[in-house]
Amino acid sequence: MSVSIRLARGGAKKRPYYRIVVANSRSPRDGAFIEKIGSYNPLLAKDDVNRVVLDTERAKHWLSVGAQPTDRVARFLDAAGVKERPARNNPNKGQPGEKAKERAEERQAKIDAANEAANAPAEEPAVEEVTAEATEESAEA
Repeated sequence: MSVSIRLARGGAKKRPYYRIVVANSRSPRDGAFIEKIGSYNPLLAKDDVNRVVLDTERAKHWLSVGAQPTDRVARFLDAAGVKERPARNNPNKGQPGEKAKERAEERQAKIDAANEAANAPAEEPAVEEVTAEATEESAEA
Protein backbone atom coordinates (compact mmCIF):
# COMPACT_ATOMS: atom_id res chain seq x y z
CA MET A 1 0.00 0.00 0.00
CA SER A 2 1.48 3.38 -1.04
CA VAL A 3 1.00 6.03 1.58
CA SER A 4 1.04 9.79 1.06
CA ILE A 5 1.06 12.78 3.35
CA ARG A 6 -1.38 15.26 1.84
CA LEU A 7 -4.06 17.85 2.51
CA ALA A 8 -7.72 16.99 3.08
CA ARG A 9 -10.06 19.94 2.57
CA GLY A 10 -12.61 21.02 5.10
CA GLY A 11 -14.43 24.23 5.87
CA ALA A 12 -17.30 26.04 4.20
CA LYS A 13 -17.52 27.36 0.67
CA LYS A 14 -14.83 29.99 0.06
CA ARG A 15 -13.54 29.42 3.63
CA PRO A 16 -10.99 26.60 3.18
CA TYR A 17 -9.43 24.73 6.04
CA TYR A 18 -7.12 21.77 5.52
CA ARG A 19 -6.03 18.82 7.62
CA ILE A 20 -2.60 17.39 6.98
CA VAL A 21 -3.25 13.66 6.86
CA VAL A 22 -1.51 10.40 6.14
CA ALA A 23 -3.67 8.42 3.74
CA ASN A 24 -3.63 5.65 1.20
CA SER A 25 -2.72 7.31 -2.10
CA ARG A 26 -5.71 5.65 -3.78
CA SER A 27 -8.31 7.01 -1.35
CA PRO A 28 -10.23 10.18 -2.27
CA ARG A 29 -8.97 13.59 -1.18
CA ASP A 30 -11.52 14.04 1.61
CA GLY A 31 -12.05 10.33 2.20
CA ALA A 32 -10.67 7.92 4.76
CA PHE A 33 -7.23 8.58 6.16
CA ILE A 34 -4.86 6.72 8.45
CA GLU A 35 -3.81 9.54 10.77
CA LYS A 36 -4.17 13.30 11.11
CA ILE A 37 -0.78 14.89 11.76
CA GLY A 38 -1.59 18.59 11.48
CA SER A 39 -3.69 21.38 10.02
CA TYR A 40 -3.32 24.30 7.62
CA ASN A 41 -5.48 27.42 7.59
CA PRO A 42 -4.68 29.56 4.52
CA LEU A 43 -6.97 32.37 5.71
CA LEU A 44 -4.61 33.29 8.54
CA ALA A 45 -1.72 35.70 8.02
CA LYS A 46 1.52 34.20 6.73
CA ASP A 47 3.37 35.05 9.91
CA ASP A 48 0.67 33.59 12.19
CA VAL A 49 1.81 30.66 14.33
CA ASN A 50 -1.49 28.78 13.85
CA ARG A 51 -1.42 28.92 10.04
CA VAL A 52 0.42 25.58 9.86
CA VAL A 53 0.27 23.24 12.85
CA LEU A 54 2.28 20.06 12.37
CA ASP A 55 3.22 17.12 14.58
CA THR A 56 6.83 16.80 13.48
CA GLU A 57 7.49 13.55 15.34
CA ARG A 58 4.66 11.73 13.55
CA ALA A 59 5.71 13.29 10.23
CA LYS A 60 9.25 11.98 10.71
CA HIS A 61 7.86 8.54 11.54
CA TRP A 62 5.70 8.39 8.41
CA LEU A 63 8.54 9.65 6.22
CA SER A 64 10.81 6.96 7.67
CA VAL A 65 8.35 4.21 6.70
CA GLY A 66 8.07 5.50 3.13
CA ALA A 67 5.20 7.99 2.99
CA GLN A 68 5.50 10.46 0.11
CA PRO A 69 4.47 14.09 0.79
CA THR A 70 2.70 16.17 -1.82
CA ASP A 71 4.35 19.38 -3.05
CA ARG A 72 2.46 21.65 -0.65
CA VAL A 73 3.07 19.39 2.35
CA ALA A 74 6.74 19.11 1.36
CA ARG A 75 6.92 22.91 1.67
CA PHE A 76 5.49 22.71 5.19
CA LEU A 77 7.90 19.93 6.14
CA ASP A 78 10.82 21.95 4.79
CA ALA A 79 9.76 25.02 6.77
CA ALA A 80 9.48 22.88 9.92
CA GLY A 81 12.93 21.40 9.30
CA VAL A 82 11.68 17.81 8.98
CA LYS A 83 12.60 17.09 5.37
CA GLU A 84 14.70 19.05 2.90
CA ARG A 85 12.73 19.95 -0.20
CA PRO A 86 14.73 19.61 -3.42
CA ALA A 87 15.13 22.83 -5.39
CA ARG A 88 13.22 22.95 -8.63
CA ASN A 89 14.65 24.32 -11.84
CA ASN A 90 12.57 24.88 -14.94
CA PRO A 91 14.37 27.51 -17.03
CA ASN A 92 11.88 27.15 -19.91
CA LYS A 93 8.87 28.09 -17.80
CA GLY A 94 9.37 31.84 -18.10
CA GLN A 95 10.10 31.85 -21.81
CA PRO A 96 7.36 32.72 -24.32
CA GLY A 97 5.93 30.08 -26.64
CA GLU A 98 6.59 29.70 -30.36
CA LYS A 99 3.68 31.87 -31.52
CA ALA A 100 4.62 34.66 -29.12
CA LYS A 101 8.21 34.54 -30.40
CA GLU A 102 6.96 34.78 -34.01
CA ARG A 103 4.75 37.77 -33.16
CA ALA A 104 7.66 39.47 -31.39
CA GLU A 105 9.93 38.92 -34.42
CA GLU A 106 7.28 40.35 -36.77
CA ARG A 107 6.77 43.35 -34.49
CA GLN A 108 10.54 43.94 -34.33
CA ALA A 109 10.81 43.69 -38.12
CA LYS A 110 8.09 46.36 -38.52
CA ILE A 111 9.84 48.63 -36.02
CA ASP A 112 13.19 48.17 -37.80
CA ALA A 113 11.59 48.95 -41.18
CA ALA A 114 9.97 52.10 -39.78
CA ASN A 115 13.27 53.23 -38.25
CA GLU A 116 15.14 52.69 -41.54
CA ALA A 117 12.50 54.67 -43.43
CA ALA A 118 12.72 57.52 -40.93
CA ASN A 119 16.52 57.60 -40.95
CA ALA A 120 16.97 57.28 -44.73
CA PRO A 121 17.66 60.60 -46.50
CA ALA A 122 14.49 61.67 -48.25
CA GLU A 123 14.79 62.66 -51.92
CA GLU A 124 13.77 66.30 -52.08
CA PRO A 125 13.96 68.52 -55.13
CA ALA A 126 17.03 70.69 -55.05
CA VAL A 127 16.08 74.02 -53.50
CA GLU A 128 18.73 75.94 -55.46
CA GLU A 129 17.39 74.83 -58.84
CA VAL A 130 13.84 75.80 -57.99
CA THR A 131 14.98 79.13 -56.61
CA ALA A 132 17.08 79.85 -59.69
CA GLU A 133 14.16 79.12 -62.05
CA ALA A 134 11.83 81.28 -59.97
CA THR A 135 14.27 84.21 -60.04
CA GLU A 136 14.69 83.96 -63.82
CA GLU A 137 10.95 84.01 -64.34
CA SER A 138 10.53 86.95 -61.96
CA ALA A 139 13.38 88.81 -63.70
CA GLU A 140 11.77 88.40 -67.15
CA ALA A 141 8.47 89.71 -65.93
